[in-house]
Amino acid sequence: MSVQAIRKPSATIDSTRWPAVAKVPSGFVASASAVIADRLLQGAAARLPMRLVYPDGAVIGAADPTSPTLVVHRPEALARRIGRHGLVGFGESYMAGEWSSDDLPGVLTVLAGSVADLVPRSLQWLRPIAPAFRVRWRAPSRDQARHDIAEHYDLSNDLFAAFLDETMTYSCALFQRLPAGPPDLAAAQRRKIDRLLDLAGVRRGSRVLEIGTGWGELCIRAARRGAHIRSVTLSVEQQRLARLRVAAAGLSALAEIDVCDYRDVEGCYDAVVSVEMIEAVGYRSWPRYFAALERLVRPGGRVAIQAITMPHARLLASRNTHTWIQKYIFPGGLLPSTQAITGITERHTGLRTIDMISLRPHYAETLRLWRERFMQRRDELAQLGFDEVFERMWQLYLAYSEAGFRSGYLDVYQWTFTREAGQ
Repeated sequence: MSVQAIRKPSATIDSTRWPAVAKVPSGFVASASAVIADRLLQGAAARLPMRLVYPDGAVIGAADPTSPTLVVHRPEALARRIGRHGLVGFGESYMAGEWSSDDLPGVLTVLAGSVADLVPRSLQWLRPIAPAFRVRWRAPSRDQARHDIAEHYDLSNDLFAAFLDETMTYSCALFQRLPAGPPDLAAAQRRKIDRLLDLAGVRRGSRVLEIGTGWGELCIRAARRGAHIRSVTLSVEQQRLARLRVAAAGLSALAEIDVCDYRDVEGCYDAVVSVEMIEAVGYRSWPRYFAALERLVRPGGRVAIQAITMPHARLLASRNTHTWIQKYIFPGGLLPSTQAITGITERHTGLRTIDMISLRPHYAETLRLWRERFMQRRDELAQLGFDEVFERMWQLYLAYSEAGFRSGYLDVYQWTFTREAGQ
C-alpha cells in the first residue's frame, strides 16, 4: 500500500457517531500540552529508525528515505490530541485523517518497540494528570460483559467475513512455515485448532466445553473427531452463524452452541478449550475465569487456552488506564501477562502447566493477511454502512496489533493445563 492508496478523509466527520474524533481539543491546557507533545514526537523520530514528514516538506528522523514514514497532515491537531489524550489522541488523530503512513505497521512497530521510553522519565509524572481517561477496574456484571462483547463481535458477520478466511477464525493461525508463501490461512487456522484439540486430548467420545465460540470452526473440528462439544458465547451474531455452519457440516447432534456467560456454565468435562477469551473478561475477573476452568474440567482432565499477553511491567502500568483499544475496539478488555496467568493458576487453582508454546511470529503473519484482505475489500465495507472513520479505525487496529507482535511487545501462547487429581 502507498500513501496514494490511502483515501483522502471526508471534509466532515459525523460528530454524533464520532464525537471525540470530530472535535480537536482546544483551550489553554490543550495548547500548552501540544507544545510538549510535539517535542516528544519529534524527539522520538530523531532517535528511532523512522521519519516524520510535515506539510511544508520538513523531514525529521532517519536519513534513509525507505525508513517507515509518518506523514503529518495537520501538525497542530495531532499535537493537541496527543498532548491532551496521549495514545488515545494519537489513535483518534489517525481516525480523523490528520496523519497517515505508506507503511503503517512499520511505523507502529518502531514505536511499539520503544513504547516504554517514548515519554522521558523526567516527564512521566505528567501521566496521571488526565483523570477523565483513567478507569476503575471491577469485575463486569453479566449485562456489562454481554454489552462489551456485542460492541465488537456483533458489529456484522459480513464485516468479519470480508477479511477472515473460510473458517471464520478470528485468532492466531499456525503456519506450516514462516515466512508463509503463498500462505493458506484456512489451513493454518485448522492446524492451530487441531493442535489445541490434541493438547486437550480431545477424541471420539470426549466431553468438551469451549468458552468463547467464535464462528464455530473449533466446534466443527472437535465434532468431526466424534467428540461431544458444548460451546458458549455472549455474541448472538456468533451463535447464529456458528449454528448454521455446524448444521451445514451435518454435526448438530454433536455440537451445542449457547448464549451463556461462562460463569453460569455447569457440568463436568473431559476437556475445556478457550481461544483468546481471557483478554475480554476483565482484569478483576481473571481469578474467576481460571476458577471456572478448574471447576468445569474433571480431575486429571485438560484445559487448553490460547492467550495474547503483554509484558508484566506494562500490565501493571496500564491496568488502571483507558487505552485506545479499550475505547474503540474491545471495551472492558485487558491483556494478561504470563506472570499474571502463572501466579493466578498456581496460587488459586489446582491447574498446573504441562505445555506452553509461543506463536508470536505466526500472529504477525495472520494480522498481515487480515489487514491486506480488509484493505482489498473496503468498498464492500462501505456498502455495509461502515464509514471512512470506521475504516481508518480498523486499519489502525489491525496494523497496531501486527506491530505489537513484530516488535515483541505482544506475544501469544497456546497453554495447556491439567487439573490435579483430588483438586
